[in-house]
Amino acid sequence: MLRRVFKAFQYRDFRILWIGACTSTIGTWMQEVAQNWLVLQLTNSPFLLGLDAFLGDIPIFLFSLFGGVLADRIDRRYILIGSQLVQMLSAATLSILIATDHIDKNNIWIILLSSFVVGTAQSFGGPAYSALVPSLVEKEDVPNAIALNSIQFNLARVIGPVVGGLAMKYAGAAWCFGLNALSFFAVIISLLRLHINFKPPRTGHSIMTSMKQGFAFIRDQGAMATLIIIAFCMTLLAIPIITFLPVFAKIVFASDEMTYTIFLAASGLGSITGALTVAWLGDVKNKGRFALGSLVLMGLGMIGFAQSKSVVISCVMLYFTGIMLMCAFTMIASLVQLITPNDMRGRVMSVYNVAFRGGMPFGSVLTGWLVPLLTAPTVLSINGVVLLSLGLYFLVIQRRVAAL
Repeated sequence: MLRRVFKAFQYRDFRILWIGACTSTIGTWMQEVAQNWLVLQLTNSPFLLGLDAFLGDIPIFLFSLFGGVLADRIDRRYILIGSQLVQMLSAATLSILIATDHIDKNNIWIILLSSFVVGTAQSFGGPAYSALVPSLVEKEDVPNAIALNSIQFNLARVIGPVVGGLAMKYAGAAWCFGLNALSFFAVIISLLRLHINFKPPRTGHSIMTSMKQGFAFIRDQGAMATLIIIAFCMTLLAIPIITFLPVFAKIVFASDEMTYTIFLAASGLGSITGALTVAWLGDVKNKGRFALGSLVLMGLGMIGFAQSKSVVISCVMLYFTGIMLMCAFTMIASLVQLITPNDMRGRVMSVYNVAFRGGMPFGSVLTGWLVPLLTAPTVLSINGVVLLSLGLYFLVIQRRVAAL
């Protein structure tokens, strides 16, 4: 059973990249905890918390299409290394500024600017990484590789907040940013050790022509456009449950940063469970119905979390929604990857990343605007109802994805 769950680990390059990426992502989540709590603590503004998330994600919406074209023209490792270096320098700069007391409510713009810079780096690194992972394994093991890649992200989402919460409480926020800066060395070293050598085909086409080719491929694939729309709606409606956990911890439950850490850990553990489940199932049939059913259950879990009056019940609901989020995400991403050939993968995955990550900034800023007007539980309950309805629509009425 273990061999089946961790099948992609038999590939050397995948193992090396997985370890490096997991180490770096732990550092990223340490900074995420510190940064979210710091913004809310300095400003006491849910809107600025949402704006910070918006500025971190909007570059992916703006620039990922160019990043996808580059990922099909340049060695994907070089793009990724450049992206990691920019993020490392940004984290190190914030660490120094916080440690020397140069960050307060009057210059919160420095944190907001840093989020935009990091998001811009990720807009080029994201398509390259998404295109690189499937090329490290055989085609039949792509769903397993995607699930294991999700596990490293969510394992880091459990470890990072716990370590980050403790570091922030006992050593200060600057340590979270500094340790994140150091963690980028792990993924850079792992990228340099890969044996794979992607040689992009020569092309005389302009960047705009290459982008149009990617759009044309998506348009001709039938269900591909629907998958991308679902990915956008999923992150637009579901990711605010993670972004606004500090609001639930501090305002709804009148608690501290450790409650926020516990909430993040519960959600992360659920995502790990979901990813392990998908990895164990392997190349299952009816991936479309599986993804849409998970979407419906995720909506129900969000409603349950939003209406909960107990920290324990909230953790259970977060664990459940984490499972469903990961099942839906992994199946949708697997379908997109399996439909796409390697020479088009950078461009197609850039469009997918625009949709998947593009929903995050709009969901964050919209939720940040609505929370002061309607309260956080009400807004997330509405999101859950819409997500549930969306899943039922594609499951019962417009069945193009359900048929995959």
